[in-house]
Amino acid sequence: MNQNLNKLLCIILIVYSCDFNNVNDPFINQNSSSIISGVDISDYPKVLSFNPTFYNINNNEVNFINSLIENGVNTVRLRLWVNPANESSSLEEVKEFSDELKSLGFKIWITPHFSDTWAHPGQQQIPSDWVSLNFQELKNQVYIYTSHIMNVLDPDYIQIGNEINTGILFPHGKISENQEQFLELVNEGVSAVRNSSTDTKIILHCAGFESSSWFFNIVNHVDYDIIGVSYYPWHHGKSLNDLQDQLSSLSSNFEKEILIAETSYPFTLGWNDWTNNNVGLEEHLILPEYPASPLGQKDFIRDVKNLILEVNNGIGFCYWGAERIAWAGENSTNGSSWENQAVFDFDNRELPVLEEFNLN
Repeated sequence: MNQNLNKLLCIILIVYSCDFNNVNDPFINQNSSSIISGVDISDYPKVLSFNPTFYNINNNEVNFINSLIENGVNTVRLRLWVNPANESSSLEEVKEFSDELKSLGFKIWITPHFSDTWAHPGQQQIPSDWVSLNFQELKNQVYIYTSHIMNVLDPDYIQIGNEINTGILFPHGKISENQEQFLELVNEGVSAVRNSSTDTKIILHCAGFESSSWFFNIVNHVDYDIIGVSYYPWHHGKSLNDLQDQLSSLSSNFEKEILIAETSYPFTLGWNDWTNNNVGLEEHLILPEYPASPLGQKDFIRDVKNLILEVNNGIGFCYWGAERIAWAGENSTNGSSWENQAVFDFDNRELPVLEEFNLN
């Protein structure tokens, strides 16, 4: 009888142990789900209109979005322009695309440029429909527009502008000339988000890390959640150690979650169309560690991912231009300037870098 009792106790212990492990699994998954493994694929609707065929590493046809899912991407970042020259990055296009992505389980990260075109440190053009507004009217418009974005898109994350370390809505919100007005404009966007949602997280986005302490000191009293920093070696320096040190300093000094909002790396210095590429010289690379090769691209993203996750409050990264193959064909002079940094090669085949988006 004692022998049977011992067997029963062993069975109970085994079952209990299995149940305990199962209880822990959701906790592990929940932690993983809080990390952003993201791509910016804002041009995917344009790319798709050219009907490209994509392939996996075994040369079998694959759906581009399914490939992202299978490789662990959990967040998609989408650019938004106020009144673009065509439908690209319009609210209507972004709404349709983001709804599709949400239905597939992605978190949505919206990047309003508060412009009709590209906004970045060297260019923050006021939307054409807002040019005649005085400053008070412009503040009201920022609030109204941001509230509309929230109501239509209901994103998980939203930026107040794109790479705004020189300001927003020039000349009204240019930091070097109108720092207080810059803060007022940003605060209008923040208020619109907070009044629309208790769940959406607000990102303030700085290009590069060298002057990031200066910028985040300026916005220290703004009610935001996440520090976002762009990192491209050819623009922002080639030391990953310096990058990690600065991100750690930002996290410690401002007590915010922090992420790498944009990054990328070439898998070749070659071209696949006749459109001039942003990156095409060896001087743009970090050598010898990361050559312009499929493995070099993969290793760079692996190390960038690991360093941000080692930073206290580091919550992940976003790869910019993942979809930007030479969509218009090899003879295009107005196609992709980024096809050597996409996550599919010149034959539209999955690159090894995709493996680095898996957080498990």
